[in-house]
Amino acid sequence: MRLVHINLLQPGMKLGKRIYSEEGLVLLSEDVELTSRLIGRLKDLGVGYVYIKDAATEDIIVPDMLQEETRRKALVEIKQQFQSMSGMKTKNQIPHFGKALSGVMNTILEDIGSQKEAMIMLMDMNSSDFDLYNHSLNVCVYTLVLGVASGYTRQQLMEIGLGALLHDIGKTQIAPEILHKPSRLSDEEFKIIQQHTTYGHRILKDEPGIPLLSAHCALQHHERIDGSGYPFGLKDKEIHEYAKWIALADSYDAMTTNRVYKQALLPHQAVEVLYTGSGTLYEQRMLERFRDCVAIYPVGLSVTLSTGEVGVVAAIHPRVPQRPLIRVLKDADGQNLSAPYEINLSTALSVMITGVEGVEDTPSSAQSERLES
Repeated sequence: MRLVHINLLQPGMKLGKRIYSEEGLVLLSEDVELTSRLIGRLKDLGVGYVYIKDAATEDIIVPDMLQEETRRKALVEIKQQFQSMSGMKTKNQIPHFGKALSGVMNTILEDIGSQKEAMIMLMDMNSSDFDLYNHSLNVCVYTLVLGVASGYTRQQLMEIGLGALLHDIGKTQIAPEILHKPSRLSDEEFKIIQQHTTYGHRILKDEPGIPLLSAHCALQHHERIDGSGYPFGLKDKEIHEYAKWIALADSYDAMTTNRVYKQALLPHQAVEVLYTGSGTLYEQRMLERFRDCVAIYPVGLSVTLSTGEVGVVAAIHPRVPQRPLIRVLKDADGQNLSAPYEINLSTALSVMITGVEGVEDTPSSAQSERLES
């Protein structure tokens, strides 16, 4: 299958993967044939990219970071637990949830541990919009991949994983009309949103089954190493390492997920934006580790090469994710090849990816402004 920008869809194309709503419901199933009406509906919903099937790429399989059943059960549990505490302002009102979410974490860790070399691959290219539950799960999975790559123990992975899963739990205490406002927040509204870090810490710090370090992740995930973050303006070593990893995963997922007011960036664009904060917002060594763990060109993405040829990302090299295997489908004159062939960019070092079909090469200033997810 291949990943196609919404503006390049044509009637008659068949979906290669399901498209989900923000509630996790299936909007369109695999193998559905697209019509002009369905394409228009997807545009109205804000879907940015769609996986489609075609003969030239039918054997290209897009890997999933989690098994579908694991993802489904995790989202059901996250949604249930988050909704149970929505708007609750005192600790004794909030039901215990540590045991249930620890069980979710164990299942997620098993899925990630079963992969020979886990990498950060996009989880929501076919979703219609950003939502708290999917975001929490995505940030958890991305953070765990970084933890595995950093050599964390099982106990440390549980601590940072729960911290990532629950980093935004304080948003359950924010009024929905502010939390889901489709336009830019006022200064006063942004101050209210910022309180989610302290709300989250208050909810988690005494929760049975939730490590105290996980609570600190909720408190510190918007701190930045130059002191420009919140709630306390902590700097560098004052911020726990777990929170620094979660800050990267949080910002990355916010940028690569559709919003009602902002189209998702592709991974290579989001990593580029993150790098603008090297040494100020994020530690350079962490950015380098993050970059080495991200499949910046997703499997199935249509790309243009420095040779002028056009192809599709067929596979990711786990040790050199920035240099994937490309199946060339068009020659430099734009003519379809009768016999497509593959170029391994990890060995063909003179060939570069110069563009992505249907999108700008570089994020615009409006796209690349700092996101507070």
